[in-house]
Amino acid sequence: MTDTLVAQLAGAIKRYGARTALDGVDLIVRRGELLALLGPNGAGKSTSIALLLGLIGADAGRVELFGRDPSHIEARRRIGVMLQSANLPPTLRVGELLRLTMSYYPHPREHDDTVALAGIGDLLQRPYGKLSGGQQRRVQFALALCGRPELLFLDEPTVGMDIDARQALWAAIRALVAEGCAVVLTTHYLEEAEALAQRVVVLAQGRVLSEGSVDALRARVALSHIRCVSDLDAHAVARWPQVASASRVDGRLHVATSGAEAVLRRLLDADPDLRELEVRRAGLAEAFIELTRDTALPEAA
Repeated sequence: MTDTLVAQLAGAIKRYGARTALDGVDLIVRRGELLALLGPNGAGKSTSIALLLGLIGADAGRVELFGRDPSHIEARRRIGVMLQSANLPPTLRVGELLRLTMSYYPHPREHDDTVALAGIGDLLQRPYGKLSGGQQRRVQFALALCGRPELLFLDEPTVGMDIDARQALWAAIRALVAEGCAVVLTTHYLEEAEALAQRVVVLAQGRVLSEGSVDALRARVALSHIRCVSDLDAHAVARWPQVASASRVDGRLHVATSGAEAVLRRLLDADPDLRELEVRRAGLAEAFIELTRDTALPEAA
């Protein structure tokens, strides 16, 4: 499996004065997978990425990028980066920015392919500084992928994007992963991680709380959700065994339960006219909340 490993932290420790931002974190990134790095503010996400990018050094532990020190130029040429903010020349046209960035790489992605994948064909003639926030994010994505990276860091990539642009970017990310590119994603949109990630690492207070597939993390939360059209009284249902909560929303009965099968049978017995029944298990957002409860810090790391 070593040939699939593209980056790792091994027992990484990083302190800022008296505060420990990372406390012995182990993290691996494999070729052709999307790893979502999640955690509340102050969890250590940004510090982990800064270590892997070679922007800061670890106080202890090992940090490797393609088997090298992350500050090594040969390792850096193999990555693409899209951070939360980018200081790009506002007067340059998007097409000029793209050609300039492509010139830094020995074997860049084809110009037209990059434009199509990032969805910036309608922006090429426009000055970067005149674009909306969502449009600038699309351009930043294009610049991150134009060097044909083997590892792509995406930090809150869809902030400011509308629904259509977000869906298009998700499709582009999936295409890159299918090509064998590794992607490290940090996002506050948990539905984004749920839709894209093969593996999720949850950090809190500088330590790894949980690691696994989206399904494995969802399984950490026992609740399922039942929604239906029924005349049953929500307050009465809320008192049933194995029911965590029950409420009426927009004329529908919503039930959260740790025993979906038993509660479903009782619902159907109690209301023969019950209809439009839906059952779903807990989502990643609920698993994240449960895992990180009481762990958020006021200061970002």
